Amino acid sequence: MEENRTPPAVPTEKGKAARALFEQGANCAQAVFGAFAEELGLSRETALRLASPFGGGMGRMREVCGAVSGMLLAAGLLYGYADIEDREAKRRTYRITQELAGKFREEHGSIVCRELLGPAGRDTSPNPTERTPQFYKKRPCPYLIERAASILETYRPDETGKE
Repeated sequence: MEENRTPPAVPTEKGKAARALFEQGANCAQAVFGAFAEELGLSRETALRLASPFGGGMGRMREVCGAVSGMLLAAGLLYGYADIEDREAKRRTYRITQELAGKFREEHGSIVCRELLGPAGRDTSPNPTERTPQFYKKRPCPYLIERAASILETYRPDETGKE
């Protein structure tokens, strides 16, 4: 039976960079956030350290997908606010967060790691999965990482976005 699927999106430069980082051993959050490090004014080391707890759906607890977390970390530096009394900036940041996460959810059906991984999402031990050729063939992670970075790279906030 043939499924009615949208053809895979063409990856952007950041999407390709994020996938390459993941294939070098970065976790999903590190891969996406790390792909934006230079333009965010961060060293690669700082970006990888900041994002390190978010891999595997937050420390392999299989909660929010690490690719989504990495995307939102980068979005915070691109579009976030620092004035904690600025309610409009907070609203705008939350709207941007919902738009980005919503686009990912629309494409993949969820933003939750365990749901995206299926049976592999039941493993919540703190032990990272060995990165073998079979790992990359079985997991959707490389594509999800590529898409999260591409979604952010092509995102353009409307007039209420960061000025």
